[in-house]
Amino acid sequence: MNKKDIKLKNLLDNEVLCRNNECELTLERPDPLFIAKRHNDEYISLICALFAYGKASLIIKFLDSLDFSLLDKDENIIRKTIDGFYYRFQSSKDIQEFFIALSRLKKQTSLNELFIEKYKINNDICEGIDNIICKINEINPYTSQGYKFLLGSNFKRDKQNNIKQIGNAAYKRWFMYLRWMVRKDNLDMGLWQGVSSKDLLMPLDTHTFNVSNKIGLIERKTCDLYASYLLTSKLKEFDKEDPIKYDFALYRIGQEKLI
Repeated sequence: MNKKDIKLKNLLDNEVLCRNNECELTLERPDPLFIAKRHNDEYISLICALFAYGKASLIIKFLDSLDFSLLDKDENIIRKTIDGFYYRFQSSKDIQEFFIALSRLKKQTSLNELFIEKYKINNDICEGIDNIICKINEINPYTSQGYKFLLGSNFKRDKQNNIKQIGNAAYKRWFMYLRWMVRKDNLDMGLWQGVSSKDLLMPLDTHTFNVSNKIGLIERKTCDLYASYLLTSKLKEFDKEDPIKYDFALYRIGQEKLI
């Protein structure tokens, strides 16, 4: 490791150490994980993760308005209760159908089990995510522009049916969800079993992408799946078993404009 990388590693290790506490998750320091940890549930956490786009304080306000117990209620009650709710690109209908899909799925299986079903083949987290997206679409074949944005599309594949590294979006909200479910510390919940933290990929949003380019972790103009692979590979030089521990620190550095 050269001097520049040693300096970067020390900077990031210090940020991780300082931020690995629940004081980072408050209404004054908003993050969707703040709501997810309140419930400590894989299905509720997925809702929190997939609605995590836009201004952090508005995300928290919206998530705080939702009645997550609806996941265990009759579908007519779900439709009636959520009628009138909306969030940015998602209409009331989108939110109703998303809750209904998760409600149906929850009665059948756990998200952990669905993920493991495909992840275990080659320890590929993208395959695990793709399987969950497939099952959600199968159990409730509803679609709209806002719904597709919320859930995400299935990964694009090559002629050999392998997921393409180049040509796919960054899947930031899904990768963030996996961080919450797999890692276990003072921030992340570690609710899942059977998934290794060394297989996780960096959740890339604008803040993390820009900071990573600015401090020399990556050199890429497009914030996509390949950029996530590149950044994860670089961070494995700092911690090969848990490269995603740097995610929250990089995010906060960018959000707080510290660099």
